[in-house]
Amino acid sequence: MADGDAKCILVIDDEPHICDLIQTELEDEGYRVITVSDSQKALDAIRQHHPSLISLDIRMPGLDGLEVLSKIREIDMQIPIVVLTAYSSYKQDFSVWGADAYIVKSMDLSEYKQKIAEILGAEN
Repeated sequence: MADGDAKCILVIDDEPHICDLIQTELEDEGYRVITVSDSQKALDAIRQHHPSLISLDIRMPGLDGLEVLSKIREIDMQIPIVVLTAYSSYKQDFSVWGADAYIVKSMDLSEYKQKIAEILGAEN
């Protein structure tokens, strides 16, 4: 897959080491990855880059991921969103139902990468 053909994934997470890990793992899978650390940068990046998929953390300073999720849906109802969080407790929160998938963070990103591949594969 040529770089220009690579699907773009926007990763929104306030922890730099998590962003670096996810970016490395997803780039190894052939995706183009953009990482941002806060909600305003995220909303700007969505408008600028039109990503194929968004990976979204929930607990962040400023607007939390649930508020960002709502704002993303105002911008684009169709863009797939994968919530990637350390907290399983949000899974039952009605606000998170707007996401396409909910994954609890772990050092093994297999489930996360598999879900992204399933979602983006379904777009073709």
